[in-house]
Amino acid sequence: MPDTTETASTPVLEIDGARANIRLNRPRHRNRLQPEDLDALLKLFDRIEADPDLRVLVLTGTGRAFSAGYDLNSVAERATSAEDNSAGSAFAVVANRLEDLRLPTICRLNGGVYGGATDLALACDFRIGVEACEMFMPAARLGLHYYASGIARYASRLGVNAAKKLFLTAQKIDAAEMFRIGYLTAVVPADALDAEVDRLAAILAGNAPVAMAGMKRAINEFSRGAFDAAAADRRARDSMRGDEIKEGVKAFAEKRPPKF
Repeated sequence: MPDTTETASTPVLEIDGARANIRLNRPRHRNRLQPEDLDALLKLFDRIEADPDLRVLVLTGTGRAFSAGYDLNSVAERATSAEDNSAGSAFAVVANRLEDLRLPTICRLNGGVYGGATDLALACDFRIGVEACEMFMPAARLGLHYYASGIARYASRLGVNAAKKLFLTAQKIDAAEMFRIGYLTAVVPADALDAEVDRLAAILAGNAPVAMAGMKRAINEFSRGAFDAAAADRRARDSMRGDEIKEGVKAFAEKRPPKF
């Protein structure tokens, strides 16, 4: 996915076969997210999930950074306003919606990821980053108590020790440390980023979508301590009678890729 420079805008959706690409598009400001960007992302998520032909989503940024996070001026304005819907809760809705998408998601980290954008990336199922990428969560420096679902995502996905280090010290970490703590799925040279993202996206797009959606839901529920065992059991039993397993078994016997 080439990084193209164009007039700043809300996130851009590009469709390539079974793959949807969302690109944050404010490169002059390191793709700093504005309130209208959050609204646009929710609409794009709904559009993508409603299309049964789409099998995988790749989220990335335009230019040299993934995202500088949420606009701090907007945070300050909402903090002093009488609005019931705070900046934190608005951002939480977007990150939680991304995490709950039925289709698998990849964050293509083309550069640095900061503030709330670290949670947006963490809400994806996989994160592939370049060797030069870095991250930090500045909430403690700003006097901001981060929203609860974001803290829970950090703790459940990265572990308590990593979550405390990132939130309480507000220290920047590099790609090697991001990989060590499990934030990054893979670290690659910049010139190999697209190939690695394409490889993983092709794998995910070729697997059984209903089975993947159900297992993704179960894994997310486990991580939140809210596992619906009865629903997961129904999905497992339904899969044994479904079209996907018939095609999967047939393809295995015929030694060919399945066509779901």
